[in-house]
Amino acid sequence: MPAVGAQRRPPWLLYGLAALGPIALVVVLAVIFVAGGSSSKNPKGKAPKINYSALPGLQRGPAPWAPEYAQLPDRLRPLGLSALSAEALAFHIHQHLDIFVNGKKVAVPRYIGIDDNSFITELHTHDASGIMHVESAQTKPYTLGQFMGVWGVRFSPKCIGRYCAAPSKPLRVYLNGKQYVGNPNNLIL
Repeated sequence: MPAVGAQRRPPWLLYGLAALGPIALVVVLAVIFVAGGSSSKNPKGKAPKINYSALPGLQRGPAPWAPEYAQLPDRLRPLGLSALSAEALAFHIHQHLDIFVNGKKVAVPRYIGIDDNSFITELHTHDASGIMHVESAQTKPYTLGQFMGVWGVRFSPKCIGRYCAAPSKPLRVYLNGKQYVGNPNNLIL
């Protein structure tokens, strides 16, 4: 039985993930992005224009990827984010992120965007459950690309970390079980 206030994943999601196993064997990346509980509605608007390839300190190696903190402060301004002293809850939503590389699940680590308790960003994780937290004083669009930038992992329409798409191994992003077409960096949380 889940803890009070905890959300249970719907059975269709679990069956869908099981069905993805054979499919994910030929996929470099499959991201399943499922809206979670929130106290706010998702904002309307466009994704911010960010030059993700110019962000400092992005990890380009193999998975798994730890949160990259050394250059996180230098990435925040280009990402349109701030170093906060505490969580701001005027805008508060959660999403669940699953990443598969060559059919194997890659952990989304805890404490992404939480730098040794010296600051926290609007986009962060508290644990390794895959739940991304958006907790901000401003209601505005935040994106998957911004989250990956906070994490410090190279992410583009063709690559994640060192894994880049090829004709036999495309990079695919799924939003609520449907393939997302477009630049995954611009996927609004």
